[in-house]
Amino acid sequence: MSHDTATPQDGAGRDLLAIPADQVQPVRAALVRYRIMAYVVGVLLVVLVLVGMPLKYLAGNGAVVTWTGVPHGWLYMLLIVTAYDLGRRVHWPWGRLLLIALAGTVPFLSFVAEHYARKDVQARLAEVERAAVEATPVPDTLSQ
Repeated sequence: MSHDTATPQDGAGRDLLAIPADQVQPVRAALVRYRIMAYVVGVLLVVLVLVGMPLKYLAGNGAVVTWTGVPHGWLYMLLIVTAYDLGRRVHWPWGRLLLIALAGTVPFLSFVAEHYARKDVQARLAEVERAAVEATPVPDTLSQ
């Protein structure tokens, strides 16, 4: 694929749609919200699957399933909302949002999805900051 335009790219050669400079702080805030939810949902799912399910089916004690499964289900919906909010702000395609949504249903995968989402958003933010530095005029101190 030929890239004749000056569209910035990430390390894998994918085009990065520019984040407007006035949206940097809202994107950072959306990233923090998404990261918190990804970790909370991920931890609850790991506890549910690795602790709760064995206790329920091997020891007959379903308390951990109840105390982690219900919150995981409700917070998973909040994860979807925060992922959509972040994805809308950084122009992610629907396929990426779908993969992030599915990652919240597989133990440990929400951590992997969060890692790649964070890398992508941070690359986009770094590009905005780099462009801002390049656009800043350098004062001419020699002529004074």
